[in-house]
Amino acid sequence: MPQKVELSEVAPRDGLQSIGPFVPTDTKIALVRACYEAGLRRMEVGSFVSPRAVPQMADTGDVLKAAKQLEGLECTVLVPNRRGFDLAMNAGADRLGLFMSVTESHNKANLNRAREESFAELSALVREAPKGTKFRFNLSCVFHCPFEGVVPEPDALDWIERAVALDPFMEIALADTTGNASPDQVRRVFEQAHASWGKRFAFHGHDTYGMGVANVAAAWEAGCRIFDAASGGIGGCPFAPGATGNVAMEDVVWLFNRMGVETGTDWPKLLQAADLAASVPGCTPGGAMRRVPAARQQAAA
Repeated sequence: MPQKVELSEVAPRDGLQSIGPFVPTDTKIALVRACYEAGLRRMEVGSFVSPRAVPQMADTGDVLKAAKQLEGLECTVLVPNRRGFDLAMNAGADRLGLFMSVTESHNKANLNRAREESFAELSALVREAPKGTKFRFNLSCVFHCPFEGVVPEPDALDWIERAVALDPFMEIALADTTGNASPDQVRRVFEQAHASWGKRFAFHGHDTYGMGVANVAAAWEAGCRIFDAASGGIGGCPFAPGATGNVAMEDVVWLFNRMGVETGTDWPKLLQAADLAASVPGCTPGGAMRRVPAARQQAAA
């Protein structure tokens, strides 16, 4: 049987959150629908964070409501604390994305609190959530921090182990927030995580240094089967100086198609979604496939 990969589209959240000018809600919903039409069935549609901290996500409730009308789409929203958790539960999110950083400096920049404070609150949410609540625990700066540099692998694995202990079945994402991870580092961390705690881990990569696709391949070779990516390669973390776009969904799909791995996507429609994402005013698109004539010709065939 052909191998399969599970792809999560993050352009509507991570792709847009750093843009200064407010992106109209209708544009966000159109992007969600375009990605859905391309065959993507997991999506981060927004985050219930303070609109003062991330104004771009102030309309997440409206975007989620529209996304919930798309049959078979699993809608994830990010929540940093109990208030966000309550909003997400009341809005009917399918999966709640908890998040914190492996490094103290980035956690304080991103969440304005110490790691132990974040972990204590997120742990309580996991323990107290209604039975059947689907979580994903996102760990930022697993490989590199914009303030502290390369993260020692034992430090990263310590925090991964703490997240694992909260729930034996919870999905955990290991994020290359700055895009500065190296493939050998990604491979080692995933191999150690899988050997210790099983294959429950996802990879969230950025392409700031042009290593996004190589890091996806390294995580795949280490056994990872769940990957985040953003159509058009848009995005970045507003609290990680210098971090640019996510690894492009179309590049990731091309990689897996060449490897004979099933993605469940429609290539022409995927390029349409990527073009739409890249055209959003204020974003800085990335990725390679949209610029490759042969890839565009294949989409037009």
